[in-house]
Amino acid sequence: MEEARIETAARSLSGIGRAVQGAIYAAGAYGHKPKVPVEPAALYDAARRRMSPQAWSYVAGSAGMQRTDRANTAAFERFPIVPRILREVSERSMEASLLGQTLAAPVLFAPIGVLEMAHKEAELAVARAARSLGLPMVLSTQGSVPMEQTSEALGANPMWYQLYWSNNDELAQSLVRRAEAAGAQAIVVTLDTHLLGWRTKDLDLGYLPFARGQGIAQYLTDPVFQDLVGDRVEFPEEPVRDERASRRDLPEGRPTLAAIRTLLSITRHYPGSFRDNLRSPLPRAAVETFLDVFPCPQLTWDDLTKLREWTRLPIVLKGIQSVEDAQRSIDHGVDGIVVSNHGGRQIDGAVASLDALAAIAPEVDGRLPVLFDSGIRSGADIFKALALGASAVLVGRPWLYGLALDGAAGAEAVMERLLAELDLTMALSGVASIDEITRDCLAHSDPR
Repeated sequence: MEEARIETAARSLSGIGRAVQGAIYAAGAYGHKPKVPVEPAALYDAARRRMSPQAWSYVAGSAGMQRTDRANTAAFERFPIVPRILREVSERSMEASLLGQTLAAPVLFAPIGVLEMAHKEAELAVARAARSLGLPMVLSTQGSVPMEQTSEALGANPMWYQLYWSNNDELAQSLVRRAEAAGAQAIVVTLDTHLLGWRTKDLDLGYLPFARGQGIAQYLTDPVFQDLVGDRVEFPEEPVRDERASRRDLPEGRPTLAAIRTLLSITRHYPGSFRDNLRSPLPRAAVETFLDVFPCPQLTWDDLTKLREWTRLPIVLKGIQSVEDAQRSIDHGVDGIVVSNHGGRQIDGAVASLDALAAIAPEVDGRLPVLFDSGIRSGADIFKALALGASAVLVGRPWLYGLALDGAAGAEAVMERLLAELDLTMALSGVASIDEITRDCLAHSDPR
C-alpha cells in the first residue's frame, strides 16, 4: 500500500505529557479538579455510579468468575520497566507506522458495541474525541449509530471497521462493502465471539441489549438484513419450542412493565415513524432476525478466502491467543493480527492477553503487524505492550468510562491522559521514539 500520512486533527502529540500534567495542576491551583478522574480505580468507580446497573454490567462485566479480566490486568505486574538514565530525551515522538500509514501514536480506539448505554451520542461523541486527537477509531458492527454517520463525523480521521461475521455470508459481505464505501481503511474480523460468552452479570439481570433493539444500527440500515426481516414477516416459520432455552421469545401474554419497556425500545430503535412502528411487525421481527443471524460457530480459516474477494482493504484478525493461530494467520496472508481475549468477556480462565503477546510477537518476528488488546489501563501499560512486540494497542473500557462521565470530552480526556503518561514513561525510561521501546526496556526475568 502506498505510504499515506494521517495528519492529527488538532495538535501535535509532541511533549503532551508535560502539557497535560501542567494544565491539570494549573487548574488545581484555582480549585478545579478534573471532571473525569485520572486515577484508573477512581475513573472506574465514577463511571459505575453514573451508569445504570444493566449498562455497567454489560460494559464492565466479563465471562464467568471474571478470572480472565483480572488476569489481563495482573499480567502487567510481571513485566517491570527498567529505566535507563542520562539519555537525550528532550525531544520525543510517538509517531508510528501501521498498515502503510503514519499515525500520531500507536494507539487506537478499540471497537465497543452498544455505546448508547454509556452516552446518548454514542459513536458520534467518540468520533469527535478520536478526531481531536488524530487517533484511529475502530467502528463496531454492534454500533448504535450507522457506520456512514460515524464516518461523516470522523471526516479525514483514520477509521477501521470491525466485523462480526454472521452466519449469513450475504449480510457479512454487505457490511464489509458498506464499510469500504464509507472510507474504512482496514477490516478487523473479530473471531473469538462467534457465540456469546457466559457472562454471569448480564445473565443475573436477564439483560441482553440486542433483544431490546440496542446496538444493531448497522443491521437495521443494511439492505440485505432488511430483506431478511421482510422475509421473516412474509413467510413466518413455526418456532421450535425448547423448554431449556427461549432465546427467540420476546415478551408475550400479559404484559409486564419490563416487557412494555422492551417493546418500546425495540420500536424506538427501528427506522421510521415511532407511531407506524408500533403497529408494524417489522421491529420485533428485526430483533428476532438479528438473534438468528449473529452466531457463526461454523466459521473456519477457509472462509477468509471469501473476505479477500469482498474487499481490497487490509484484513486484520482479532482474537489471536496462540502462536499456532498467529502462524496460520501469516500462512493465510492476512495483513495483521490483534492479540486479544475480548477483554475477558468470552472465556473464563483464558490466558492473559499480555502473556499471549509475549509468546506470539517473537515468533511472528515482524512478518506482519501484531496489535494488542485487553487489559490496557494506563500509559505505562501501553509502553509494556509495545516493549513486548506490539505494533500498536487498542484501548477500550477506559475511554468508555470517560464517555459515560462527560461524553466526547470525557473520552478524549481519558485517551489524552494515556498518551501523556506514555510520553512521560518514555522520557523517564530513556527512550525518545516508539522504535526505541523494545524488550530490553523490560526486566528479562519473570517474577511469577
